[in-house]
Amino acid sequence: MKATRMRRRALLISAVLAVVLSIGGYAFTASNTVPNATLGQGANVISGYTVSSVAYNLNASTPSNVDSVSFTISPAAATSVKIQLAPAGSWYSCTNTAGSVSCATTSPQATAVAATALNVVASQ
Repeated sequence: MKATRMRRRALLISAVLAVVLSIGGYAFTASNTVPNATLGQGANVISGYTVSSVAYNLNASTPSNVDSVSFTISPAAATSVKIQLAPAGSWYSCTNTAGSVSCATTSPQATAVAATALNVVASQ
């Protein structure tokens, strides 16, 4: 009888301990919060620009230096336009006024001998 009483007591203590530990574990996991977030995916068509009437404006004193490049871009609504006189020249920021683009190429100074191609990047 004493052994049965000891087993019941051990079982009761084990059950109480299991309940206390599970409540304690729940308290830690219940305190986690995750903020709301937005996630999505979409697709759209990327169309290009047409560049025409390109003019390389040479320096009057040193004609081997290219002081600016100007051209027409269509569609005219490009808000960000940059050029590079390739193959590995610097990128220059440009100003677009209703499709008429002008790009200063003096900082650093572009040279005619180094310019073998014109790369234009534009976005709206």
